[in-house]
Formats: sequence, structure tokens, C-alpha cells
Amino acid sequence: MSTRTLAVVSAGLSVPSSTRLLADRLTTATVDALRERGVTATVEVVELRQHARDLADNLVTGFANEPLRDAVGTVAGADGLIAVTPVFSASYSGLFKTFFDVLDKDALTGKPVLLGATAGTARHSLVLEHAMRPLFAYLRATVAPTAVFAASEDWAGGDAGTPALTGRVHRAAGELADLVAARPPAAPADPFADPGTSFEDLLKGL
Repeated sequence: MSTRTLAVVSAGLSVPSSTRLLADRLTTATVDALRERGVTATVEVVELRQHARDLADNLVTGFANEPLRDAVGTVAGADGLIAVTPVFSASYSGLFKTFFDVLDKDALTGKPVLLGATAGTARHSLVLEHAMRPLFAYLRATVAPTAVFAASEDWAGGDAGTPALTGRVHRAAGELADLVAARPPAAPADPFADPGTSFEDLLKGL
């Protein structure tokens, strides 16, 4: 069996959170779908709540500290990405957007991505199409056709979710698995390997 790496970005703010719960369901289903296709998957999770201050510092200084560098490297070097955000003010959260703002502009080019979002009401479900999909299209990622939204009522049956949610999760996971399995393994990537401007020039104010 070949091996692929999945990065999982969860922007949930609470512990536990429905955002992380959905991310975990999508991850488990994708790992199972990849196994059915003869691919063993390793999973690395990036919890953005742990990097909120790191991201703010990066925005104002232009430099990422080591924990944030590791998180960015995890996403940039993965064979596939699962990205899940809570919905705030009818869009993805600011924390979610900030993380993808600090990625290198080419970090997600061609990378298979599965999108997910959570909110208290199904009225926010279009966030997947009017906000998240355009963002990842701009980043030139290859986004799975099915994106998964989970409202509070989707967890009415407990952590496993309703049958309807389970069906969406498995359909989306199968689509991501097809995309990941069809690509050769990603080469290890250092998103900060070519900073463009040398440290000496930065000190000179260039």
C-alpha cells in the first residue's frame, strides 16, 4: 500500500467544539476511503485556536514563530487537506482566514481539499459556496465537489451525527480520497525556504 499525508485544519474556538467534531468525522471517513483504495493515510491536525497569538504576531511582524512555521509546513507538505471552520457573521471565521492569509500563495496549488463548516442553524449553509469555495479557488486548490455543513440539528443523534450528515460525510470523503489517491505523494515542502528578501536587506529597510 502507498502512503499519503492528510492535514486537518480546525478553526473551532471551544473545547470540545462541533467544528473539531466534524473535522474528526471527515478525517475518519477519508482515512477509511483511502484504505479501500489501497492507500495508507497519516493524519496531522492543526488546531488554529492554539495559534491565534502566533498568527497575530506574524501579521504585524512578517515573521512566523516556530509553532506557526510547523503548522504552515504541515499544511503545505500534505497530500490532501481537510479544512473546517465555524461560521461567524455569515462567513468563515477571522482566525480561519488569517491562517490561510499567511500561507505562501502557491502552497495549496493543485492540492486536494475537502471543505467543512459548522453553525447553529442551517441558514448559514451557503457559506460553503459563497465564501469558502471562492477562497480556495483563489488559492488554486483542487476542491472536492461535495462540501459538508453541519448545523446543531445535525448532531441530534449524538456525536455520530444524523444519517443525512453521515451520508454527506462519506460522499465527500470518497471524493477527497479519489483526488488524493490519484496524485503522487507530495515532496517535503518548506514554505519559508525562499523568503524572497534576505535578512540583511530587511535590516537595511529594503
